[in-house]
Amino acid sequence: MPDVRDGLTRRERVVLTTLRALQRERGEGRFVPTAQLYGRVVERLDIAPQELTEILVRLGARGRP
Repeated sequence: MPDVRDGLTRRERVVLTTLRALQRERGEGRFVPTAQLYGRVVERLDIAPQELTEILVRLGARGRP
């Protein structure tokens, strides 16, 4: 169920916070490989790779230009 404050589900929030942490580690604005993001997210959530991809698409994630 989405949170009333921002409309994000817990899973979406975990993905976004993990993505932000990886961006900081790799250097501001750096590309984060989906496999690396999945590896970190799966440490916190029981999530399938396809579900992570669906969340990223829903949140508007973009691949490399």
